[in-house]
Amino acid sequence: MSVIPFREIAHLFTEFEHTAWRLETRRGYASDRDSPKWQRWRQGGDIVDDPANPWRANVQMQVAAGKRFERVRLVDEPLTDGQQFLLASGIGNVQAGEDIRNLRRADAERLGLPAFDFWLFDSRLLAQFHFDEDDRTLGVELITESAQVLAACQARDAAWHHAVPTVEFAARVASAV
Repeated sequence: MSVIPFREIAHLFTEFEHTAWRLETRRGYASDRDSPKWQRWRQGGDIVDDPANPWRANVQMQVAAGKRFERVRLVDEPLTDGQQFLLASGIGNVQAGEDIRNLRRADAERLGLPAFDFWLFDSRLLAQFHFDEDDRTLGVELITESAQVLAACQARDAAWHHAVPTVEFAARVASAV
């Protein structure tokens, strides 16, 4: 196993041909908690309409070129602070063209989804995340072994089928409060 810094795969987000798909399994991420955006959110600030950023600009460019950015986020009942933040923050990414959906963790477990985060590029390359106990990204492991990539594709298909689009999920959560 060779874990490399996440920044070393940054080029994959512009070079993929068709789809970049993510499964997010963590209950929160240190990178979020360490950000100024997190602090604004904790203080009740609007983080949906944040100014454009490089991620959203790239999503817009790739989607305009006919590519797809998609992700499924696993969520708990009730949502953790980290999941509430991602739900609020994700609306801006959806507006940029990323299709983000949410799936209850209990459903993910019933479906046998993996318990690790990953990006899947063009159904050919798996970038599996590694985290420490404080939810800090240690790096990613690039995997091309066909059985592991196929398992990720199957997890993607199952998760996507059962997940709820972010805007619809956010409305459900808001109406339940």
